[in-house]
Amino acid sequence: MRHGRLHWYSPEELGGTQRDIYAGVLAKYGARPPFPLTDPEGRLHGPFNAMLAAPGVGAALQALSAAVGSGTSLPPRTREIVILAVAAERDSAFEWSAHRRVAATVGLTDEEIAALGARATPSSLEAAERAAVEAARALLRDRDLDDARHAAVEAAFGEAGVVELITLTGYYDFLATLLRALRVPVPAEEPGGGPTRHG
Repeated sequence: MRHGRLHWYSPEELGGTQRDIYAGVLAKYGARPPFPLTDPEGRLHGPFNAMLAAPGVGAALQALSAAVGSGTSLPPRTREIVILAVAAERDSAFEWSAHRRVAATVGLTDEEIAALGARATPSSLEAAERAAVEAARALLRDRDLDDARHAAVEAAFGEAGVVELITLTGYYDFLATLLRALRVPVPAEEPGGGPTRHG
């Protein structure tokens, strides 16, 4: 069975490192993930199946996924604002579908999510959140932060936060490319605005 351009790995097929990756993905999202993580047979959706296809790099990607998910000092709301900004800028349907749900669990309103999907900045964002989303968009568009944006992020989140925000933006930018190039499908078509393309 195919998952986009890749074989879709069932749990029974996995060996060694693949099993570790699979277990790590399930552990990251817990027993009640906020978006469809597997199909009824336990095959992983999204970029996680690609991690199984190339476990040598997949293990490192899974570790980075876990780190940007829970190993940074960025507040959960800020993290999800940045991820939705990346999904919108890169028209990544899978990222959007998954993370608009996660965003709702950390306090983003429907109006804020819709605005981010339209590449707007919600007026309700706090100053630090606004600095983060503007910095993420600059990184995606210019591959750089000017002095003013850097200073705003550093003032809000500290030196470590600057590095974490750049890493978070780059990781989800990379995932958007991976998802698109491998034609990874979105588990189910749903309303909610935002990107509509593959991945």
